[in-house]
Amino acid sequence: MARGPRLTGRRQPSGQGRPGQVPEGPQLDVRVIRSNKVFKTHKGGKTASWSILVVVGDNKGSLGVGLGKARGIPDAIKKAEDAARKNMFRVPMIGRTIPHEVTARYGAATVVLKPASPGTGVKAGSAVRQCLEAAGVHDVLAKCLGSRNGTNVAYATLKAFRELSAPEDTAGQRGADVNSLVPWLAKARKEEEFHA
Repeated sequence: MARGPRLTGRRQPSGQGRPGQVPEGPQLDVRVIRSNKVFKTHKGGKTASWSILVVVGDNKGSLGVGLGKARGIPDAIKKAEDAARKNMFRVPMIGRTIPHEVTARYGAATVVLKPASPGTGVKAGSAVRQCLEAAGVHDVLAKCLGSRNGTNVAYATLKAFRELSAPEDTAGQRGADVNSLVPWLAKARKEEEFHA
């Protein structure tokens, strides 16, 4: 029995690829994390609809996740993409990695993110990889503990991103000099400016 196409991975932003149409707003990386067919029972029978979780990122440190529900797949993806664009936030980064190790839990899913040295790549699976790549994090180690449910893992990753803090902010809160707390930060920021 032939199966339809899988609804995971990268997707072109809506409006792109149509001849004669100029896409509006910034071009973002849209990825479908999880698609779920759901049924609602009525007096006349069952009605099928789709629930789709989408992650949207600019590959430069901004990320958002949205959930869309509709009768058709394209409509559900469009709703999820709009919700994700509204919920976008900035992820603190140092060069191509995250500033520090972080652990976050959402539901029964726990996600551990650790910074990695340049050239390591994204060592992650499932929804964590989709979120990291959409955000533009290139060198990181990740581990999923507990539930492997794509929705919970994605929200746990988002929670981990929100718990990250830049070294400059932490130094300001402590009233300390950032160079004494993180001696290698000045070099990392110079490399960041050089590659920008």
